[in-house]
Amino acid sequence: MGSEQASKAAQTYENYLGVAIAVPWTRLLLEYGTPRPGERVLDLACGTGSVARHVAPMVGADGKVTALDISPAMLDVARQLPPPAGAPIQWIEGDAVSLPFSDGAFDVVLCQQGLQFFSDRAAATREMRRVLLRRGRAVVSVWGELSQHPLYQALFEATAHQLEVPLPSVAVSFSLSDPEELRTLLADAGFSGIEITSRSLEIHLPAPERFVQLTVLGAASSLPIFARLGEAARSTLVEAVSQEANRVAERYSHGDNLAFPMSAHIALAYASSASAWCG
Repeated sequence: MGSEQASKAAQTYENYLGVAIAVPWTRLLLEYGTPRPGERVLDLACGTGSVARHVAPMVGADGKVTALDISPAMLDVARQLPPPAGAPIQWIEGDAVSLPFSDGAFDVVLCQQGLQFFSDRAAATREMRRVLLRRGRAVVSVWGELSQHPLYQALFEATAHQLEVPLPSVAVSFSLSDPEELRTLLADAGFSGIEITSRSLEIHLPAPERFVQLTVLGAASSLPIFARLGEAARSTLVEAVSQEANRVAERYSHGDNLAFPMSAHIALAYASSASAWCG
C-alpha cells in the first residue's frame, strides 16, 4: 500500500471505525487499567490514538503518555487530532517486538487489539514486561472467537473465497481468541496475577456498505496477492464479497445503520507477584 493510500485509509479508519468501535472499547479497557494521576502510560499499537487520548486526562499533567505504532500513516492522523487535556502525548513510530524504551520506564502498558497482529507475540509480551516498573501492570484486549462474530465471519469467508486463500490469512484480527493462549503468552513473559475477563458490546455503525468495504480492504491489505490488484480489481473484490455476505449483513441492518455485538477478552496482568503490591 502506497503512502498516500495508507494515509487515506488511516483517516477513514479514524472517522468511521475509530469512533464507533475503538472509542467504546477504549472506555472499557481503561476500567481495567485504572490509570492514576502521575502515572507513566504506554499505549502500544496505538493506531490513531483512541487509548492515548482517553488516558491523558486520567494521569493528568503530572503523568506521561507515550503512544507507539508501527504505521506512520496512523501516527500522522493521531498527531493532527486536537490534543486532550492532561498529560501531553508523545507519538513514536516503532515495533512492539523491540521497544525503544529503558527497563521499567512505565507504570502501565495498554494494548488494545494489537497483540494478535505482532510479528512475534512472545517477544512483544516480554517487551511489555521489560518496560514496566516492578509493580506495573499491563492491560491487553483481543477479540473473541470469530464464530461469535457472524457478520465478520461471513465477510472474511467471502474474502478468502474470492482471493482463494485460507480463512486464517484474512481473519488475523481474530487469531488470538483463545483466552488460555493469551494467559500463556503473558505468564511465559513473566507476568503474574493474570485475570482475563470476557466482555461484549453492541456496535452501531452508519453506512453498511462502507463497513463492508473497509473490513474487506483491511483484511486483504496484508496479503501479497492483494497488493498486486489494481483499483478496479479491488472494487470488484468488494462487490463480490458484499454479494456473498449480504444475507448475513441484512440480519444486522436497520435502515441505513448496522448494529451487531462484538466480544473481547481483556487481560489484566502484573509485572511482579501480588505480594509485591503489599510491600
